[in-house]
Amino acid sequence: MTGQASETLPLIPLDEDNPTPLYLQLQQSIEDAVRRGSIKPEDALPGERDLAKQLGISRVTVRKAITGLVKKGVLVQRWGSGTFIAPQMRLEQPLSRLSSFTDDMSARGLPSSAVLLSRSTGPASPNELMALGLSPGDMVSRVNRLRLANGIPMAIEHAVVPSRFLPDPSLVRQSLYAVLHEQGFMPSRALQRLHAVLLSEEQAALLQVPPDSPALYIERRSFIGTGEAVEFTSSYYRGDAYDFVAELTISQPDRTQSDDV
Repeated sequence: MTGQASETLPLIPLDEDNPTPLYLQLQQSIEDAVRRGSIKPEDALPGERDLAKQLGISRVTVRKAITGLVKKGVLVQRWGSGTFIAPQMRLEQPLSRLSSFTDDMSARGLPSSAVLLSRSTGPASPNELMALGLSPGDMVSRVNRLRLANGIPMAIEHAVVPSRFLPDPSLVRQSLYAVLHEQGFMPSRALQRLHAVLLSEEQAALLQVPPDSPALYIERRSFIGTGEAVEFTSSYYRGDAYDFVAELTISQPDRTQSDDV
């Protein structure tokens, strides 16, 4: 039944005599079915009307239950397609290692892919000039892509590279870093800045989540060995699928100095 709506769901019947509200009972019943494996990630739920008819409850109750499960990340609503069991994929991304999305997914044994959203060349914008340390009139190549892991949309990436490092953006088909490596301009270090945001309607549609869903916005500037900035990438990562992890160490006190100093 994966990817298709079933006429009925294998749910525990609801009990109107139970003091627990019906919408909470329905939420628990769906979560139990997911844990049992009776319904699986990416399975589609029946429409509100069909589900209400199956359970003998109102559509308002069904809608309230579904809204709660979407907020909890159990369900995802894909506009124009319906409501689905959320993909059970959550990735940990270390912040201490510089690597490409393709390499990250390969290390996890997951096939990665990209959907090209746009690509272009042109004079750098004021923001790009500042980020890349360029001079007015310098040209850049831009590549905007939707990144997928195992067929599931995970991130929207907007990459900007000085044209002297990437004269033709059509060279980027899968991994930008692979192309830069081939050109002899592989980054050796990077600076990243990240913060939480809410996705716009357009961004949410690309990532197949509801509008205003939480996401992590990351800006990365990468540098080659000469210190020149080779990449400025801004990305939106799904908040329900990514955890960014940093390993921290505590500095040890300088024992060469006296405690009395």
